[in-house]
Amino acid sequence: MTTAAAAPGIWRDVIGQPQTVAALQRAVSEPGSMTHAWLFTGPPGSGRSVAARAFAGALLCPTGGCGGCRECRTALDGTHADVEVLATEALSIGVADTRALVQLAGRAPSVGRYRVILVEDADRLTEQSGNALLKALEEPTPRTVWLLCAPSLEDVLVTVRSRSRHARLRTPPVEEVAALLHRRDDIDLGMATYAARAAQSHIGLAKRLATDEGARIRRRDTLAMASRIRGVSDAVGAAADLLQIAEQERDRTLETRASREKERLLETLGADPSARSQPPHIRAQITSLEKEQKTRATRFTRDMIDRALVDLMSVYRDALVLHAGSPVGLVNEDARAIVEEVARSFTAEGLLRAIEEIAAARERIGANGAPLLALEAMAVGLQLPR
Repeated sequence: MTTAAAAPGIWRDVIGQPQTVAALQRAVSEPGSMTHAWLFTGPPGSGRSVAARAFAGALLCPTGGCGGCRECRTALDGTHADVEVLATEALSIGVADTRALVQLAGRAPSVGRYRVILVEDADRLTEQSGNALLKALEEPTPRTVWLLCAPSLEDVLVTVRSRSRHARLRTPPVEEVAALLHRRDDIDLGMATYAARAAQSHIGLAKRLATDEGARIRRRDTLAMASRIRGVSDAVGAAADLLQIAEQERDRTLETRASREKERLLETLGADPSARSQPPHIRAQITSLEKEQKTRATRFTRDMIDRALVDLMSVYRDALVLHAGSPVGLVNEDARAIVEEVARSFTAEGLLRAIEEIAAARERIGANGAPLLALEAMAVGLQLPR
């Protein structure tokens, strides 16, 4: 397996992006190439926030991004005094959060050359919160740099993206994702290659698939749905199963965290966790925390459903590859039997319609539609022809 050489220093984990890395390195070393606001775009899992954090470290590093000094290390892990990271777990970024960042942007750096503010989900800015940010972008504070991340330019308010320089990332090659997992996480190269291909080069998901057998089992269950929807009852059942898989993963991931957050809150407030009732000011804090946790759970569930739909769509994509006799490799080589059955059952036009059904469901859920209804409508359209 041949892979491109990893970029040196702080850029070593920014894989498959040589042109973008070169442009960012030029901005670090040449003041004339620098600007106060950057917009990092790329498909999910392409490494947008990794590239933004590496850029922040390079801006603060005395040597432009050595990767080993304190400035580089703390910028990468988000603990540098002059690097502020907003990574929301809510469905949107509120005005209050944005205004707090704008106030911070007005201050001089504490220890470094720049104050860097990184917004990892700029696509979740609402019109109101985007307008609150706009003034800081229109009248930039000297030595403050904004780094915004989003899937695409179209996902960001036009007033925000028009005042930012674009850094475009692409989906990295499977081989480079596998090499990264092998080098960085000490994952067996064979497993890393399988995970990178199955995750369609989504770096974070590839690591999860490689290290979590439960994630691999859930993915196999999702792929199998493509070959078992033979009637309306099967469709309704498959939709319920997809939602259940997402909810079970949500509960497994978030329940323990939620209870620990509540324990820490009560400890901070000096409250008795065993008390049957709490004073009003403590109840208000608990209610606020529970609201935040509910919002986080909603987003997590939708993200999990969307990932499952991407996996399901890949079966129909692979079936189209077989129809066309293309030499392009299959995403789901490990599930070839399912792919072949779907390819035999559908015409090429039918496969395209199936992909459109899945895309429509993703769009409806992304627009806050009821997940189960969207999944049922989709699954009915995925019935194997009789």
